[in-house]
Amino acid sequence: MWTIQAIVQSLMTAAALLLVTLAWQWLDLTWWLGTAVGVVLLAYVLVMPQWRYQVHRWEVTDSAVYTQTGWWTRERRIAPMSRIQTVDYVEGAVSRVFGLASVTVTTASAAGALAIAGLDKARARALTDELTAKADTVAGDAT
Repeated sequence: MWTIQAIVQSLMTAAALLLVTLAWQWLDLTWWLGTAVGVVLLAYVLVMPQWRYQVHRWEVTDSAVYTQTGWWTRERRIAPMSRIQTVDYVEGAVSRVFGLASVTVTTASAAGALAIAGLDKARARALTDELTAKADTVAGDAT
């Protein structure tokens, strides 16, 4: 899914670059710019999905939701069940093709929601139900 999303994003960027290049044909160095951007986009498509798979992690316990994300730096976040405000289930256009979905856990944190992407649809639905039930059993007002 991440590879297909990277390809779609890269193709859109390449198309925009092609339009700019055609508009500026009189520049002799435009093809260098197109080639450089093409190499960067190809590297993105080849590297990003594997890198993301190596780094992104998540776990749910009785007391909290844990996530790890990042490219150059790693961000590990913990959302205690008592802080969970909403749990959202989302199927994007590309993820739906692969039978995948995402779960977003919104808390009272200023850092924003925790996202768990690329889950099997059934696992994502079960996780949504599980988190909702666990958050409901914890005393507190999620603030």
